[in-house]
Amino acid sequence: MTRDPVTPMWRATIALRVLTLSFAIATAIVQQGAYLREWLAWTVLGVMTAWTIATSVCYARERTRPPWLVVFDLVLTTSLLTLSPLILSDAQFAEDVPLITTVWGAAAPVAVGARFGAAGGVLAGLVVSVATGVARGRFDLDVARDGVLLAAAGLLVGMAATLGRRSAATLEQALRTEAATAERERLARSIHDSVLQVLARVRRRGGELGGEAAELAKMAGEQEVALRALVTTEPVKPSASGTTDLRAALQLLATPSVQVSAPAGEVELPVHVTAELVAVTREALANVEKHAGEDAKAWVLLEDLGTEIVVSVRDDGPGIAPGRLERAAEQGHLGVVESIKGRVRDLGGSAVLDTAPGSGTEWEVRVPAKARGKR
Repeated sequence: MTRDPVTPMWRATIALRVLTLSFAIATAIVQQGAYLREWLAWTVLGVMTAWTIATSVCYARERTRPPWLVVFDLVLTTSLLTLSPLILSDAQFAEDVPLITTVWGAAAPVAVGARFGAAGGVLAGLVVSVATGVARGRFDLDVARDGVLLAAAGLLVGMAATLGRRSAATLEQALRTEAATAERERLARSIHDSVLQVLARVRRRGGELGGEAAELAKMAGEQEVALRALVTTEPVKPSASGTTDLRAALQLLATPSVQVSAPAGEVELPVHVTAELVAVTREALANVEKHAGEDAKAWVLLEDLGTEIVVSVRDDGPGIAPGRLERAAEQGHLGVVESIKGRVRDLGGSAVLDTAPGSGTEWEVRVPAKARGKR
């Protein structure tokens, strides 16, 4: 099981609670005899001591830090705090004697921040400060100051906890990627020394013999390219954030007649956007194979321009005669229109076809970068 990166912060929370409990007990000893209800004061301190021991045991281990426990911690803290009017005398309130929980109540917002992040820490700090105002029967500058300090403590701890978890997740992802890359390189070396060399020899020798052997050579060449792409490209798997690498997905489409060019870095897009752009590219390549002939070459270019993603598919075929697509649409053949333009339109992008007789065909698909965040 992966160790919680915020564990040291929980240990600090435990230390804070023990330290503030000691201060609360020392304050009660000093004020002994002045409380309105002495028995209730020591009862509350007994509950605080028991809860400090319980939370110290629970917060020390990741599996015993459920969200409900942290919420109950906040509820219990504010409940004990609001018992102060039943314990302190009017003279003690007039002298601004600390409430029965004293600074022990500050540990709850810290725990909430460590568990729920900055927003939770700030909210918990405000809850404790409001409870303080209710217990004192007034909301003055001192109560406001305490509220700001409590909210700030929850904010800082929450931000640190969130940053720690994100950093740990990023590091874990980087380690997994490094391990996967090393494994692919090992497999690539092994395959290169065996399967790829055999396929390359079959391709060369079959081409020299001609006839049926040439057909086998062509198939061997296709499998060689596909296998090289498979062992050198990172598997297309959704990340924790629900994205996949479009670059890796397109590189798997490479064949002896299809060349794929892409940026060096990953092009992360939501899973459904990547799937749609790969489907569009496949459709364009299928049209090349169907209409441009077996000997036609195709080039796929992926560009990440920051504000938009561009996928271009170009071939060296005979091109499309003017009016041919329009006539096909009138006859009910809407394959190109619906499979390419329709898919891209649903993503909020555009697909432009550039073709002319004798000059090949090129599809340029543009998807706005805001598609990265769409669901």
